[in-house]
Amino acid sequence: MATLAATSKSKPRRRSELGLLIVGIIVVSFAYVLATLGVYNQLPAKFATFIAILVGVALAMNLVNRWLVPEADPVLMPVVLVLNGLGFVMIMRLAPYENAPHLAGFQAAWSILGVVAYSGTLLVIRRSRDLERFRYLLLLAAIGLLLMPMVPHLGDAAENVGGVDLWVKLGPITFQPIEVSKILLVIFFASYFVEKRELLSMSTNRVGNHLLPDLRPFGPVVFASAGSILVILLEKDIGFSLLLFILFLSMLWVATGRWAYLLAGLVVFVVGTYVAASVLSQLTTRIDIWLDPWRYLPPGANQGGYQPVLGELGLGQGGLTGTGLGLGNPQAIPVAESDFIFAALGEELGLIGAAAIIVGYVLIVGSGLRTSVRSRSDFSKMVALGLTVTLGFQAFIIMAGVTRLLPLTGVTLPFISYGGSSLVANYVLVALLMRISDEDSELPAPVPRGMRAVTARRAERRTTAAAGAR
Repeated sequence: MATLAATSKSKPRRRSELGLLIVGIIVVSFAYVLATLGVYNQLPAKFATFIAILVGVALAMNLVNRWLVPEADPVLMPVVLVLNGLGFVMIMRLAPYENAPHLAGFQAAWSILGVVAYSGTLLVIRRSRDLERFRYLLLLAAIGLLLMPMVPHLGDAAENVGGVDLWVKLGPITFQPIEVSKILLVIFFASYFVEKRELLSMSTNRVGNHLLPDLRPFGPVVFASAGSILVILLEKDIGFSLLLFILFLSMLWVATGRWAYLLAGLVVFVVGTYVAASVLSQLTTRIDIWLDPWRYLPPGANQGGYQPVLGELGLGQGGLTGTGLGLGNPQAIPVAESDFIFAALGEELGLIGAAAIIVGYVLIVGSGLRTSVRSRSDFSKMVALGLTVTLGFQAFIIMAGVTRLLPLTGVTLPFISYGGSSLVANYVLVALLMRISDEDSELPAPVPRGMRAVTARRAERRTTAAAGAR
C-alpha cells in the first residue's frame, strides 16, 4: 500500500515537471530563432537538429527523474533547462563576433555532459546519508583539488586570466577543480557541524563571570575553511574565497543558532578584506575600479574599467524591454560570454528579461531552502542548505558585480556563463538537491511544534470519549 501511495503521489509531480519542461523548450526555441534572425537575418539552418537535441535532453531529464527520484521537486529541473538554454543561445549569438565559432558547440557538449553527470550522480548516490561516512576523505579530496592549479605542469597558464591561477590541464581537457571542491566542502561542513552541533552551541568555558564556547571542536572545521580560503587567495581568486567564507559562516550560524558567531564572522571578514587589500594589489585595483570605473578607461595605461563601463552602458541601452535578441551590441563587452553574460542578456532582453533570470535563481534557491526545511535528517538538511547557499550566492555575487553593487569578482553565472567545469559541477549540485528532495517526500509531513500539544490533547479527548461510550 505504501508503494502504491508513493507511486500515485509521484506521478502528478513528474507530469507537472514534464509540462514545465515543454514550456521551457518553447521559450528556448523562440529565443534561438530570434537570436539567429537578429545575427544572420535568416532562419536557423539546423533548427530541427536543435529542437531534437533540446527535446531529447528534456525527456531524458524527466525519465531519469521518474526512475531515480520520482517524488522530488518538479520545478527545479525546468528552471535549470531554461537558464542553460538561454545561456547557450547568447553564447551562440556572441560566437561569430568573438572569432570563436566553436564556443556554442563546446557549450552544447558540456551541457549534455552535465545531464550525464546529473544522471550518474543520482544513480550512484541512492541515499544522501551515505556521504556522511566519507567526510574526511572528501575533505582531503577538496584540498587536493584546490592545490592542483599550483602543481607544476598541471596548472594551465594559458587559461589564467587577470593573474588568477585556477585552471588545470590534463591532456586535452582543461577545467577548474575548484568547482568540484566547493561541493565536497559543503558535504564536509554539513557532516562536521551536525556531529559537533552541541559542542559548538554550548558555553562551557568560564572566563570571569561569562561562559564561552569551547574552542577545541572548532579546530578541524576552521582548518578546513581557513586552509581552503588561503589556498584560493594564493591562487588570486577573490570571488571563490568570498563564496567559501559565506558558505562556512552561513552553515555555522544555522547549525548553532548563535548570533555571536555571525557577528564575529563579519568582523573577521572586514579585517580580512583590509589585510587582503594590503597584500593583494589585484583586490585593491578591483575596489578602485568598482568605486569609479571611468577613471580607468583608455587612453590611460590601466584599462580595467573598460569592461564594467561597457556592461553598464549595455544594461542602460536595453531599457525596459531590451533591444531584442541579436539586435544589440553586447559583443563590444570584453568576455561577454563568461563574466558579463548577464549584461549581454540584460541589453537584449531588457529589465524584464533580466528580472526573469533573477526570478529563475530565486525559484532554485526557494526550492533548495524548502528541501532543507522539510528534510528529516540533520545531515541532509545541512547539505541542502549549503548547496543552496553556494548556488544562490554565486549567482548573486556575479550579478552584483556586473551591476556594480559589489566589486567584480571572477565567478561564473551558474548554468548561463560559458564554462564546462562550472556547468557540470552545478548539474551535480542540483542532482544532490533532487536526491534529498526525493527522500523528504517519502515520509509523512512533520507536525509543527506548536501543534504537537494540541494534537496530543485531541487524541486524549477522543480516547476518553471512546472509553466513556463503552
